[in-house]
Amino acid sequence: MLKRLAIKNYALIDNLDISFSKELNIMTGETGAGKSIILGALALILGQRAESKYFFNQQKKCVIEGIFLLNGFQLNEFFAENDLDYDLETVLRREISSDGKTRAFINDTPVQLSTLKKLGEKLIDVHSQHATLEINDEDFQLLVIDTVAGNQNLLNNYREVFKSFKRAQTQLKDLISQSEQSKSDLDYFQFQFDELNKANLFEGEQNELERELDSLTHAEDIKKSLLSSIAVLSQNEPSAILQIKEAAVSLANAEKYNPEINSLTERLNSCLIEVKDILSEIERIEQSSLINEARLEKVSDRLDLIYSLQKKHRVGSENELITIRDEISNKLNSILFADEDIEKLKAEVDGLYKEVLNLSIQLDKTRTECIPKVETQVMKTLTEIGMPNAVLQVVKDTLPEGKFDQNGNNQIRFLFSANKGQVPLPMNKVASGGELSRLMLSIKSLIAVHTALPTIIFDEIDTGISGEVALKVGHIMERLSKSMQVIAITHLPQIASKGDTHFRVYKHEKDEITNTNITKLNEEERILELAKMLSGDNPGESAIQNARELLFKI
Repeated sequence: MLKRLAIKNYALIDNLDISFSKELNIMTGETGAGKSIILGALALILGQRAESKYFFNQQKKCVIEGIFLLNGFQLNEFFAENDLDYDLETVLRREISSDGKTRAFINDTPVQLSTLKKLGEKLIDVHSQHATLEINDEDFQLLVIDTVAGNQNLLNNYREVFKSFKRAQTQLKDLISQSEQSKSDLDYFQFQFDELNKANLFEGEQNELERELDSLTHAEDIKKSLLSSIAVLSQNEPSAILQIKEAAVSLANAEKYNPEINSLTERLNSCLIEVKDILSEIERIEQSSLINEARLEKVSDRLDLIYSLQKKHRVGSENELITIRDEISNKLNSILFADEDIEKLKAEVDGLYKEVLNLSIQLDKTRTECIPKVETQVMKTLTEIGMPNAVLQVVKDTLPEGKFDQNGNNQIRFLFSANKGQVPLPMNKVASGGELSRLMLSIKSLIAVHTALPTIIFDEIDTGISGEVALKVGHIMERLSKSMQVIAITHLPQIASKGDTHFRVYKHEKDEITNTNITKLNEEERILELAKMLSGDNPGESAIQNARELLFKI
């Protein structure tokens, strides 16, 4: 429940601090006094977006803080899921700077606005005079049935399975489409794979072939150069080897006279050995260097094949061709095994369908059993508040076989008639504003006892009612307040008299500045406020006596 609401610098409010009782809290005041402004401030800590133009003082930030008592409302899981500190006395705070920047806090921990909103939805249900419009919404009507039926866990379970079912259906559809497309391309993929596989490519082959081709192409030039080298080294007169030998002999003759020449002789002999070794290698290479036209043609053909495949697949190396070959191989495997994957996914879809069907049957059963209870309870409450001939008829339609949506396979429609002999029709066609207000109050009073919401707020839902009916509406609110906190903004003294705590909202002018204030009324102040609501600003003795009777009437 809402224990305390503190408002600083919002609209016409400079600074307010309101403490609420745990039962029925009444707010009264003249039109425009600022009652809805207080609710607007409360909405900010319930996650509503803010605008800085509503600040009382544009030079200061706006701060709204609400203290909520959470004992008995099983909200521990929400706090754990959102990594928040759980406290039986939880503080929701909103800070908005003049430049529009906003910060939200739960127990002093910064949170996203969406988190604040989710928690707010678990704490307070705000019902305004405009909210009667939602009673015509079929989603709301279904929500009423599910709330009274206690279907929340069942519905959550159904929605999770339904989501998985729809996702699996989409995957199956995509897989079948891909499989059909792939099968139409199977021959093309197979041809590409066979062509690449037949080529029997291996890494590094292209470089080796290109080097060999260059060697084969210039074989004659290579042979001539090798023979020329052989001639220079060993065949010409005098040959290089012979001249080196002669030089070595000359050095050997001289070294007996000069010991330094000895090392030069040894080095020259080493050169002679190296040159002879080089000659041997040249002769070997020359003998193996043949002009092989057949091999030249074979290498050329192989390279032409590789170049052709590279051009076809728009790549520049045999390694890329090998990668493409492997990718096509994987595609062929996926095509060949696609039918198996499709069958597996079909089995999964069938299993999820059975789960969806089973859960939707359970939902249908609980809704069917709940509908008479809703009709009876709502009409009983309508009778209490002056509509004894009203009829609420709940129509449950079933979607075509095999069709489901996120709520199951049911659609709910509320049909209503306020007068005897009138055929029940959709409410927007037959109900006046006052009748809709009373119908909504009857429905809210029914679902309130089936939810864990700590607080419900009624913002001027007394539109279109008065007299004895208003008194009975007050009785309904009073009864509701025994199981939950009720905050009611009203213009009717009959309703205001039922409050455990009564606040008066008023405007105050000082130094040509108008602001909104609120005060908690004592017994005598309540009597005077009720008297003013009955007869105007200057109530007579009879109005005061009527107010006293309203307040203390058993």
